[in-house]
Amino acid sequence: MADTAPLEWLALARGTLDRVALNRRDDAWLDAAWAAPDTRVVVVDDGRALVTYEPDPSLVLVSPDQAPDGDRWLLGEDEAGTVYFGVSGELPTIEGTGTAGLRRVGAILGDRDSGLITHAVALEHWHRTHRHCPRCGTVTRVTSAGHVRVCPEDGSQHFPRVDPAVIMLVTDENDRILLARGPQWPADRRSILAGFVEPGESLEQAVAREVHEEVGLPVRDVRYVGSQPWPLPQSLMLGFTATTDGDTPLRPDPEEILDAAWYTRAELRAAIDAGDLVAPGPLSIAAQLIIRWYGDQLPKMQPF
Repeated sequence: MADTAPLEWLALARGTLDRVALNRRDDAWLDAAWAAPDTRVVVVDDGRALVTYEPDPSLVLVSPDQAPDGDRWLLGEDEAGTVYFGVSGELPTIEGTGTAGLRRVGAILGDRDSGLITHAVALEHWHRTHRHCPRCGTVTRVTSAGHVRVCPEDGSQHFPRVDPAVIMLVTDENDRILLARGPQWPADRRSILAGFVEPGESLEQAVAREVHEEVGLPVRDVRYVGSQPWPLPQSLMLGFTATTDGDTPLRPDPEEILDAAWYTRAELRAAIDAGDLVAPGPLSIAAQLIIRWYGDQLPKMQPF
């Protein structure tokens, strides 16, 4: 049966900084931090940042005076007292660097840098897409070091958008895994089931509803195993395992699932080896859940 212990490693859930949230409204502290000579800035432009791959993959951080003009967001402080900000703007030109987004480098960066880019990309997308008050349409202003927008017309406060989504590894009484393909996916792509949490619904209820809606199965023993931010653009992925009993036939919802099937470990390996199936990349919770069920790295595992 599926292992329900917490997942030990998730690519985008490795941030090491103290977010120092209590300092977000302390203008004197923020000004001093921005002026400090060791402060570093992540510049983000449409979800991409500067990176270098020598000697190891890492973000290219700049000093505040090298950062472009624009709203800045407090990202955190490390154990040595260095403060990190994010700024949205044109990426500076620095020899020996390239640009990359989360999908490309989120897993190969070190823990600190992975957390920095994940936080910065999430804030950049929110600020870019939520500039107006949803109540009256007035352009809002940034406060709390980038973590709140306030409407100057009605005083309402607006916080970064995060959409919770459940993603679940479903096994049957024979310890087979359920994999499915979405309508927009390539013919060989398969993954586990997932869906957004609805208003007034618990996470466990969302798991049961999504599995039933997508493939017609009842599930039990719904167990939480871990989460990671997925700002592509604004989700929080919450991982679960679940079990189904009996021989209820799969009934894929054609609007959500083109096909679904059960796999033993041997069948999964054979499908991958034959080129008939491509599993999700290791950046995702889906891949980590499948790997743990499989008991080893998957053959032909996609690179990070």
